[in-house]
Amino acid sequence: MGLVGTVAVRDGGAALPHGFWAAVRVWLEKPQVANRRLCGAAVEAEGLVSLGEGGEESPSFADVWEGRSGGGQRERAASAGAAELGRLWREVCGQLPLGHGQLPPPLTPWAGLGRRAELRAVLRTLLPRGRPAGPPAPPTRELAVQDVYNGTVTFLPLEENSEGKYEIKKCNIYQIQLAYIKDEEWSVSIVAPFPEDWFSDGIAYPKLAWLGNELLSKLAKWSVEQKPSEFKSTLSLISVAKYSKVYQDLKEKYKEMVKVWPEVTDPEKFVYEDVAIATYLLILWEEERKEKGLTKKQSFVDLGCGNGLLVHILNNEGHSGRGIDVRRRKIWNMYGPGTHLEESTIMPGDSHLFPDTDWLIGNHSDELTPWIPVIAARSSYSCCYFVLPCCFFDFHGKYSRRQSKKTQYREYLDFIAQVGFICGFNVEEDCLRIPSTKRVSLIGKSRTYPPTEHALIDKQITQYINNRQTCAVVMCDRKVACNHKDHCDAVCKEAGSELPENETDTAGTIWMPGFQPREKVEQIRNCASLPRDFVDDVVLSVANLLLNAAPQKSCSDMHDGNMNTWNQGESLSLKEVAEHLNKDTLKRLKSEYGGLQTLLKNNHQVFEVLNGRVHIRDWRKEKLSRKTKPEVKRRLSAEAFKTRLCWFFIHHPDGCSLPSESCPYAHGTKELRQSQMIKKKKHLQ
Repeated sequence: MGLVGTVAVRDGGAALPHGFWAAVRVWLEKPQVANRRLCGAAVEAEGLVSLGEGGEESPSFADVWEGRSGGGQRERAASAGAAELGRLWREVCGQLPLGHGQLPPPLTPWAGLGRRAELRAVLRTLLPRGRPAGPPAPPTRELAVQDVYNGTVTFLPLEENSEGKYEIKKCNIYQIQLAYIKDEEWSVSIVAPFPEDWFSDGIAYPKLAWLGNELLSKLAKWSVEQKPSEFKSTLSLISVAKYSKVYQDLKEKYKEMVKVWPEVTDPEKFVYEDVAIATYLLILWEEERKEKGLTKKQSFVDLGCGNGLLVHILNNEGHSGRGIDVRRRKIWNMYGPGTHLEESTIMPGDSHLFPDTDWLIGNHSDELTPWIPVIAARSSYSCCYFVLPCCFFDFHGKYSRRQSKKTQYREYLDFIAQVGFICGFNVEEDCLRIPSTKRVSLIGKSRTYPPTEHALIDKQITQYINNRQTCAVVMCDRKVACNHKDHCDAVCKEAGSELPENETDTAGTIWMPGFQPREKVEQIRNCASLPRDFVDDVVLSVANLLLNAAPQKSCSDMHDGNMNTWNQGESLSLKEVAEHLNKDTLKRLKSEYGGLQTLLKNNHQVFEVLNGRVHIRDWRKEKLSRKTKPEVKRRLSAEAFKTRLCWFFIHHPDGCSLPSESCPYAHGTKELRQSQMIKKKKHLQ
C-alpha cells in the first residue's frame, strides 16, 4: 500500500467537509490551476451510479457537482453522456480486485456490509497544454468516483483496448481522502495502491512526490479557503478540448511572428495573446454557425485594432473583415495584401455604422469600449459584438467609480454589461486564457427584443447615454441577485417613458459631441519624456531627503577585514516624500502616468520602491542577487556594464558602496564604455 502524503487541516470556520468537495471539484474541472502542463479537462459525462449486485446503474441520473461553475458546452456533454455512464461503470468496476468494485487495501472499500451504495461518478478527459513530440498519443481519460459517505474520491485511469472497451490502468489508481480527527482537526491524504508500479508521463500523471506535495498542499488550502470568485471560470462558453487543439495549431502557425516583431512591445505576450483571442473567436463563431445553420464564415470589424495581428489571423483563417485604428503601426507593412487595416479616427455616430458586418470586436479598445454595443445595436439587428475591456472609459471620458463594495474592475465590467443590456443584447461573460490581468470578455450575440421594437430600443439607448453625463445610474448588487435583466427592465421602463422630443434624436451624425478619441500621435507620459535636468533635481532632492532623515542609520560591510560604514538613509512612504516636494514639481509629476512613483522606479540605480516605501538602493545586496539571475539577464547586464555614470560615486556623501571593479556603473568619465545597443543600431544602419 502506498500513502503518498497526508496533511493536517484545521477548520475554524466550519468549511469542512463542504470545502473539501469544492476543492475536489476544482481539481476535477480545472486541473490546470495545479498542474501547469495541462490545458484543462473536458467533462464528458457525470451522474449517479449504483454499486449493487453486478454493479448495475442507478435508474436516475443527476448533476453531481452542486454549484459547479462553467456553462453550456460541458453541461450539455455531461448530460448527453450520462446514459453511457452506467454502462461504462459496469464495464470497469468488475475489473477491480476483491469483487463488488472493492479496491485493494488500504483504500476504503465500497458497499461495505451489504449496503447498496450510490456513488457519484465523473468521466473526464485530461487535455495537455503543449503538443507532444512524435505521433499523437490517445486521449487520457479518467473515471472519478466520489464516495461522500466515506469521504473519498478515487481516480481510475482508463485505457481503450483493441475491441474499443475500456480497461482500468491499475498502476495509476489514486485516491484522495478526507478524515475527521477531533474538534476542528481534519486530515487530507492521497493514497495509491501500487506505488511501486506508478507510471509518470510528466503531463497528465506527474510523479507521486508531486501528488503528495504540490497537489495535496493545494487541496488542503482550497478546502478551507474556498471563496466564491466574482468572475466566470475560464472558457465557460466554449469547448476546452476544441480550444486546446485550435490554440496549438495557431500557435505553431504564427510562432514566427515573435522573431520578426518590429514593435517596442513584448512580442511573446502580444503574439500569443492575440493567438488565444483568435482561437476563442474562431470556436465561438464555429458554434454560432452550427446553431444558426450558417455555411458562410462571419465577417467582422476590429475597432481600435492596434498592431492588427488579430485581424491578420482572422483574415488568414477565412473570415472577411478589417481593422481600424487611429494610428498606423510598423508591423502593418509585414502582413501583406490579405490583411485589411485602415488608419482612421472613429467617432461614434451615424457615419460609423457597419450594417453589413456580422461582428464588431473591441480588444482593449479603451475609449471605444462602451460605444461598441451601441454601434452594434444601431448597425443592424443581426450585428453582434465581442469586447475585452481593459482601461476604464465611460461614453465621454474616464470612468468614475460609483460602487465602493466592488473592485473597480468588477464595477467596470458590470457597467459595460449594462450598456449591452440597455442596447437590447443578451450579454454573456467569459474569462479568456491570455497573459493579462484584464481577461474577462463580454459577448452580445442575440437580442432581447423583436425587430419591430428597434425604434423604442434606440430611444432607450439615447436616454441612457445622456443620463450617464448628468446623473448616477443605479447598478445591480451582485450579492443580492446577479440578474442584469431584472435591473435593465427597470432602467428600460424609465428610459422608455415619455421623453422630450429633443432627447429622442441623436445629435446630428455625432452621438456625443464631447467624445474625445485618442490622439493620432501617441504621447509618452510615463515620466520618460520629462527633461533630464528636472528628473535629476527630483532624484537629488528625494535622495537627500532620505539620507538626512536619519543620519545615524548606516549599513556596515566587511572589506579586507576593515569595517566600512556607508549611509543608506531612512525609508519613507511615497506620501511622506511627496509632502516635501514643492507644488509645481508635484503638479508636473501628476500629469504623467504613475507620477512620483514611476519617476523613482525609472531611476532604479538610486531608489528601490517596495510596498509603497522608498529606499536608497544598496548595490552590495544587488551584487549577491545577480548570481542567481538567468543567463539571458546576466548577458544583458554585461552589455550595459559601465555605460552610465554611477550616481553614488558623484552625489552620495560616502561615495559608492562598491569598489570600482565591482560596480556596474562608471566611477568617472574615464571608465565609461559605449553602449552595445548603440553599436548594434549603427551596424544595422
